[in-house]
This record gives sequence, C-alpha cells and structure tokens, in this order.
Amino acid sequence: MDLTPLKAQLNTLTNQAAEIDKRRGENSKPLFDERLFHCHSRLLTPCVEEAKSVVDSLEQEQSSGRLSPQSAEHLCEKLLNQISALQREIATVSIRQKERSFAPKLGMSTRQLYHELAQHQNWERRLADMVRHAEADIAQRHTTAEDQQAQKNLLAVQNRLARCRESKKKIEARIAFREKKE
Repeated sequence: MDLTPLKAQLNTLTNQAAEIDKRRGENSKPLFDERLFHCHSRLLTPCVEEAKSVVDSLEQEQSSGRLSPQSAEHLCEKLLNQISALQREIATVSIRQKERSFAPKLGMSTRQLYHELAQHQNWERRLADMVRHAEADIAQRHTTAEDQQAQKNLLAVQNRLARCRESKKKIEARIAFREKKE
C-alpha cells in the first residue's frame, strides 16, 4: 500500500492549517467530534498531526507485517474521514468569516439595524451638503494659503463621506443577510 499521495496531501493540509490557525486563532470549542479526532483541538494543526499519526500507524503495522485487512480498512476509513473533514473545514473558512461579519453585533435586532441605517443616511446627507459647501468655498478663495486650507477641508469631508457610505453599505448588507435568514 503506497501512502505517498496521502502524505503529500497531509503536508499541504499542514501548511494551510498553520496559516488559518495563525490568522484566526483558537476556536471557542473543539473543531471536530471526538470520535473523528481524539485531540479535542480548537486549532486545525493538531488535527492534521493526528491524521499524520494514523498514516504513521499504517506504515508501521504494514512494515512489521501486523497489518490485518480489518485493521487496514478501519485505519484507512478513519484517515479518509479525517482528511475529508479537514478539507471541508479549510474550504469553509472564508464563508464562516463572511457570516460572522454579517452577524448581528451583540444581539442587535433588525429594528435597531434600521435605526442605525437611518442615522447613517442622515449623516450622509449632511456630509454631502458639507462637501458642496467646501467646494463652493474653494471657488471663493483668493490666496494660495486660503486655497490650500480649503482643499484640505474638502478632502477631509470627502473622506468622512466615503467612510459613512461604506458603513451604510455594511449595515444594508447586514439587514439583507438578517432578513434572508428569517
């Protein structure tokens, strides 16, 4: 039995798991069921290491001649289930991050989100008015120093307006996500 492809696959999973663990840290609870992984880890890397130990067990039993057909079947099935679970977890990391970003903050209700949206819409209108006033102010400046200061003010207000609009889009996305789930 040649385990080289499984070892290569596990090496790839090791690199991916280490990167994900570094980025997101420990999960709040164990990632997998204890029947699948005995390590009860909240990180991916120890689970990949456990799968590697199953490969090592297979190799050791095979080289010593103690590998029975039942034992081989059991270990191979366990290994394939572990690899599949690891691949699924790695594949869904980005989806879970998106879900968390759209999840309500501290139990915000849809009504509260709509209130927050209305507040941002009001700020957006006021900031757009401020941009128009700043643009008009630039046209009335006569000296270079006054013009530079007016340009600075305009840029600051435009940046605030852009941030406000970005926040408003995020709130709208959270509302859409929430209403889709309900």
